[in-house]
Amino acid sequence: MAAQLGSPIWLTLVWVIAGVFSLFGALIYAELGAMIPETGGIYVYFRKMFGDFVAFLYGWSAFSVMNTAAVAAIAFVCAQYADYFLHLPRFDAHTEQTIIWHLPFIGDLHPLENFGVKSLAITIVTGLTWLNYRSVKAGDSFQLISTIVKIGVIAALVIGIFFFGHGSFQNFFQAEHPKQGGALISGIMAAMTGAFFAYDGWINITFIAGEIKQPQQNIPKSLFTGVIACIIVYILVNQAYLYVLPVEKIAVSSLVASDAISMAIGNTGGAMVAAMIVICTLGAINGNIMATSRVTYAMGKDKVFLPWAGKEHKKYQTPGNAMWLHGIWISILIVSGSFDLLADMMVFISWIVYGMGAVGIFMLRKKMPEKERPYKIWCHPVVTILFIVFTALFLTITVYNDVTNYIHHRQPVVNSLLGILITTLGIPVFYYFRKKRN
Repeated sequence: MAAQLGSPIWLTLVWVIAGVFSLFGALIYAELGAMIPETGGIYVYFRKMFGDFVAFLYGWSAFSVMNTAAVAAIAFVCAQYADYFLHLPRFDAHTEQTIIWHLPFIGDLHPLENFGVKSLAITIVTGLTWLNYRSVKAGDSFQLISTIVKIGVIAALVIGIFFFGHGSFQNFFQAEHPKQGGALISGIMAAMTGAFFAYDGWINITFIAGEIKQPQQNIPKSLFTGVIACIIVYILVNQAYLYVLPVEKIAVSSLVASDAISMAIGNTGGAMVAAMIVICTLGAINGNIMATSRVTYAMGKDKVFLPWAGKEHKKYQTPGNAMWLHGIWISILIVSGSFDLLADMMVFISWIVYGMGAVGIFMLRKKMPEKERPYKIWCHPVVTILFIVFTALFLTITVYNDVTNYIHHRQPVVNSLLGILITTLGIPVFYYFRKKRN
């Protein structure tokens, strides 16, 4: 994000803007979650809004791109920070280029690139899938512990940097080469993808709505307080980074949290933060594995997807088959991609879905006027329309940026179009399962 913007002011503003629109999205889905508290989340809402075909395509995209690519991307971050200590092996540059998967009009994938980090990421995903497969309670306990550690990491970062770092408040405003004009607009939208990736996950509470106590009260409360907390946390952390590192140094750092704390209290602090971030990202992977497989499970139970995926484990009472299916596909995505590819693809498809959900609110209010709504969107329809317009603008500029960067050889793959391609592969899958079911 720092490289895309070149400006500390815009870096902060992008976090605020992305946070506000994520909050708008949370307000919209709070109404849906409170009104329809069923396991499956958006899949269930889309069936009521648009019918079986669109609901299936969402479920397919959730399985094939959104939920699995998110876990794959976080696993990448976890493995990269673990590499701070492990110094994982990788192939030489020539060997990495010996296998290339070419996708016409989309780009090239390099499965052997950074193979040590990828192998560790797959191992982490497999281990946490096994944990959640064996026990809901074990996964829940791990999530609680990792959340407490996250709070400690954030507090240590912010307090350690501001109290012990010899930084400069000038870094909040000064930049050597800030982007301007069209390059700035393009940079803002590209950086927004990074911010949206960080904020994403707020929707996950709706996937397990059927398993939540008092969902009508707790889903809106969780969505609202969760997103507000994230906005505050991300702005604080980024201001801490900027205090000790000019935006130009942040732009070229691969482990910015460790680099920032190292500037404040030395290399030992950098190692400690790297270790704690490994624990934080383990928690993020665990939370996503726990929640997102419920969508595939709900589809399997409805027999619109593999019926095998809709079966609970007899002994453990977990959606074990759906979890292992996710684990296998996540591993394939890790091998085929890079962090940027996975994150960009996931955010693009996610925001198509979020925008459709906002449109569907108007449809449900007309279709189901008598349905009890324990929570209603604040300032509807203004907030809802603003969200839809912003989403359309964000998606349009993202495709333009992706295609332009690919043409000028600034990125190897048109990430957004790859996400669309994988999603459209679900169309023949839908008709296959419908024919089989009939």
